[in-house]
Amino acid sequence: MPTLTTYQTRILPEWVDYNGHLRDAFYLLIFSYATDALMDSLGMDSQNREASGHSLFTLELHLNYLHEVKLDAEVEVRTQIIGHDSKRLHLYHSLHLAGGDKELAGNEQMLLHVDLAGPRSAPFTEPTLDRLKALLDQQSDLPPPAYIGRVIALPPAR
Repeated sequence: MPTLTTYQTRILPEWVDYNGHLRDAFYLLIFSYATDALMDSLGMDSQNREASGHSLFTLELHLNYLHEVKLDAEVEVRTQIIGHDSKRLHLYHSLHLAGGDKELAGNEQMLLHVDLAGPRSAPFTEPTLDRLKALLDQQSDLPPPAYIGRVIALPPAR
C-alpha cells in the first residue's frame, strides 16, 4: 500500500501572498486538516472524542518548503506512519499536486494521545492501536521519507 491520501484541496485566493505563492501558515493548515482526516480513519473522530474524552495533541512538528505552490493548484496530502508506541504517534505528511509524484512540502509530526479530563497523556485504546498497527503493516514496504529527523542548526563556526 502506498502512503494514505488524507486530504485534497484547491489553493484558495485568500491563502496566497503577494507573490502568488501559498503562504507559510496555510501549508500547516492543509497538513492540520490531513491530521484530522487521519484521526477519523483511526476511529478518533469527533464522536469518539466526545464519548472517550481523548484526543491527539501535537508535541512537535517540522515543516519543509520544497517547491512553490500557487493559486488554484489542486493538491493532496499523503500520510505515512513512521511509528508509534502506547501513547505517541510519529507521522509524515507530504504535499503533492493531485496525482503527481513531486513532493512540494513535507511535514513531520509527533502527536500525543491525551485524556482531556487531565489533561494528561493516556494510552491509545486497543481499537486505535489495532488500526495503527494495520496501517503501519500496510506501509511497511515504503522507504523512510527523505525529510524526517532533521534538525535546525547553523553549521559550526570555523
